[in-house]
Amino acid sequence: MKIENIPTFENIDLQPANYIGLDINLLVKNYLLLTNIDTKPFAVLDKAYISDGLNYLAKLSIECDVCFVDAASYERLYNKYIEKRSDKELSSAFSEDEKEEFIEDDISLSEFLKTSSDILTSEESAPIIKFVNSLFYQAIKKRSSDIHIETHESRGIVRFRIDGALIKHVDLDKHIINLIINRIKVISNLDISEKRVPQDGRTAVKISGKSLDVRVSTLPTYYGERVVMRILMDSSTIPTLEGLGFDSYMTEEFKTLLSHSYGMILVTGPTGSGKSTTLHSFLSAIATPEKNIITIEDPVEYKANNINQIQVNAKTGLTFASGLRSILRQDPDIVMVGEIRDTETAKIAIQSALTGHLLLSTLHTNNTTAALTRLIDMGVEEFLISSSLLGVLAQRLVRVLCPHCKIEDDENEEFKVEFGIKKDTKIYKSKGCNQCNFTGYKGRVAVGELFLMSGEVKSMLKKGMNDFEIREIMHRNGLVLLSQKISSLVENGTTSFQEALRVGLRD
Repeated sequence: MKIENIPTFENIDLQPANYIGLDINLLVKNYLLLTNIDTKPFAVLDKAYISDGLNYLAKLSIECDVCFVDAASYERLYNKYIEKRSDKELSSAFSEDEKEEFIEDDISLSEFLKTSSDILTSEESAPIIKFVNSLFYQAIKKRSSDIHIETHESRGIVRFRIDGALIKHVDLDKHIINLIINRIKVISNLDISEKRVPQDGRTAVKISGKSLDVRVSTLPTYYGERVVMRILMDSSTIPTLEGLGFDSYMTEEFKTLLSHSYGMILVTGPTGSGKSTTLHSFLSAIATPEKNIITIEDPVEYKANNINQIQVNAKTGLTFASGLRSILRQDPDIVMVGEIRDTETAKIAIQSALTGHLLLSTLHTNNTTAALTRLIDMGVEEFLISSSLLGVLAQRLVRVLCPHCKIEDDENEEFKVEFGIKKDTKIYKSKGCNQCNFTGYKGRVAVGELFLMSGEVKSMLKKGMNDFEIREIMHRNGLVLLSQKISSLVENGTTSFQEALRVGLRD
């Protein structure tokens, strides 16, 4: 067989083929990976180990063609084989009788994390310990914000949330998922015997000398428990005002807003739109040794320097409202409330903004002017809003198309008409390649709509105008709407129509 006659495939996402009776260990050892390309069976060879692969293939009683793939595609398939092998090893590592004994007796992972050992230098050898360590490492390496571990009828799945979207990491046998969940419970000081009620805990890991807090939440589902682990960041990851990604006009307006000695600044948007990151960036920009800054959050997502942070604890009665009352007795200059959820918190926040404190908080509304109606619905008088509110920022995080594989989108001409985009404008859509983990997107960019409380707005509120009417007038007077910002990202090829619609192009 001549090497030049062997076909090569580029940027292809492959899965291990299921050949019954073949030893995965020997396939991996001989660098011979079996897969299907367009339903046709192929043996994938590594160019550095061609002879090993071909010699082993000759010993097998299977019929398939051979091929090469690019280095990145080969590595992805190789890693999937390693995961498949690990799955089998974990399955056979413990008999049914040994499983519970393993959980009870082997507490080295718990000790390992509690003593902040570095998981990249650990020499622990237990399979479950190795897997959990790898899970944290891979999540950080892939810039994941959350790790999801789910139990289904016969299998379990681990997924990472990357750039706001869930990406499958690995499939595992159900009993192995149960072992992993129990291990995570142990290191988070949760009750491993309690599988009927939700539990919340925390743990800490150290990777490459960097310490990370992890918030753990378990939830019983029909087929078993599921776990979500939120990776919490430290102060070194908080971006500057310029680093948030907003345009220069908005950045300068942020600086003006933050120069006020009292008043209320709100950030709005759905879950996962970067509100907490923006608030912490604001605090970092104005934190000085002369200022007393106190926050109350649920949870504390960033460990920040020069800031006193309080964690909400409903079990002990420490809510946003009760915590805010206590904060006001601590002589604060600047207060940050994680979220205004109820009437009590809203009224205390307004009063604190009126009595000489700069207060920052978030609301769950779709746009800036809707925050006015939300506060009114919570029982706050219009004149109090006029006197205390400085400005509202509505923001979204939009996924950026991978520059290596994005392709022209010629199927959405009707959208161009709907959103006023010129017919000859080139727009793009996602495809997927090894550079972006086959998602089609790489990274995110922040877009925002900034509404400032002016004399004109105060007058409109006094007249009893609703948020829609105020929004229309402010738009005519120069307010750039969030939908316009998102539409411009489609026009300049930064993102796709599908992503724009997902984050709120029609809001």
